[in-house]
Amino acid sequence: YEKFSEHIGFLPLVIISPSDRDLITEGSETRRKFVDGVISQGDPNYLQTLIKYNRVLGQRNSLLKYFALNNTYDQDTLDIYNQQLQDFGSLIHDKRTEFLESFLPIFLSRYEVIVNGEETVSLVYLSQLQDQDLLSLLTENIQKDRLTQYTNFGIHKDDLVFEINGHPIKKFGSQGQQKSYLIALKLAQFDLIKMQKKVKPILLLDDIFDKLDDERVAQIITLVDDENFGQLFISDTHAERTEEIVKKVKQTYKIFGL
Repeated sequence: YEKFSEHIGFLPLVIISPSDRDLITEGSETRRKFVDGVISQGDPNYLQTLIKYNRVLGQRNSLLKYFALNNTYDQDTLDIYNQQLQDFGSLIHDKRTEFLESFLPIFLSRYEVIVNGEETVSLVYLSQLQDQDLLSLLTENIQKDRLTQYTNFGIHKDDLVFEINGHPIKKFGSQGQQKSYLIALKLAQFDLIKMQKKVKPILLLDDIFDKLDDERVAQIITLVDDENFGQLFISDTHAERTEEIVKKVKQTYKIFGL
C-alpha cells in the first residue's frame, strides 16, 4: 500500500477494550473517531473525503492565524477554503446521518438483549449542519473565527449524545449500564460491518477483565458464541482466568502465551 489509509477496512476488525469507556467520558472528538472508524471500514471514499476536509480545515485555521499576525485579510483565499469545506463537509454530514439511521436500530436491538429490555437508551447525532449549510455558517461567523483564529463551525464539531431513560448516560448511568451501553455499541459495529462487507470481522476482546467483572465477561462470551461471529481473540494477563471463561464456549479454542 502506498498510503496507510488504504489498510483501513482491508481486514475488518472490532475491538472491545477498557478504553471504550473514553467514548462516554471523553470529548466529542473520541465519539467522532468511533463513527468515522466504522464508516471508513466499509467506505474508503468516506475516509479520503475526511482526510481532505481536515487538510483544508488546517489550512483555513493557518490562514486565520496569518490574518491576525500580519493584520491583513484576504477574502478571495478564504472563499476558496470555505467552498472546499462546504463540499467535503456536506458529504461527510450526509454519510454520518445515513450511518446513524442504519446503526441505531441495530444498536437498540443489541442493548435490549443485553439488559433484557429493562432500560431505554438512545443515540443522537448532533451537528451544526442539521439546520444550516456550512458555507452560510462560515460566512456569517467570520468575525468570531478571526477573533479566535480558529474555525468554529463545521463537521469537526459534530457529536454523539449517549442517553439512558432520556438522560445523559455519563451523568445518570451506573457503571454497569455504561458498560452494557458500550458493549452494545461494539456489537452493533460488528453487525453493521458484517452486513456491509458480507464478511465476519475479527472480534478482539482486549484486556476486558481490567474493567469488567467475570460475570459480565462471561455474558459477552455467551453473546458472541454463535454462528453469526467468526474468529474471536481474547487478551489477558492471567491465562487461567481466561481459560475458565472460554471453557464455556462451545467452539474450539487455543491459548497462546507471550
